[in-house]
Amino acid sequence: MYTSAQLVKITRQWMDAVMHRSMRDWSHFVKATDLSMPQFSILMQLHYQGECGMSDVSERMDISAAAASQLVEKLVISKLIERAEDPNDRRAKQIKLSPKGKEMIVNGIEERYRWVEDMVDGIHVEDRQKVGDALTILTEVAKSIRDAGQKHKA
Repeated sequence: MYTSAQLVKITRQWMDAVMHRSMRDWSHFVKATDLSMPQFSILMQLHYQGECGMSDVSERMDISAAAASQLVEKLVISKLIERAEDPNDRRAKQIKLSPKGKEMIVNGIEERYRWVEDMVDGIHVEDRQKVGDALTILTEVAKSIRDAGQKHKA
């Protein structure tokens, strides 16, 4: 049986390997789109969190409203996001992914995870159940920690 310290070390090694590969693939994808990382981050926020206001963008990215507006403007011009008046406040603007933006993000996510199939193919058949069980446990614990953290922020 592993000690806590040994399991922490193994988990960190796993995370380092996965994050390195994941970030490298994201970086290559973003460079191929001719977007900046902040622009791409806005697209990812919209993909995972849905439509939002301009103030949400500046808060999430910790940038000024003017900087957020400039980033969003470039994405609107590129037809990757759509901007409209907030129905509750005509002075405010809401943004959401356009169909073109959705397609780009979905393609990026698929590209990012393509290597996972190769990794799974490299796992011996007799080890697949153990790996699946371990990853399921890690995912459940990570989600419970995330959910507890969100409850404390509310």
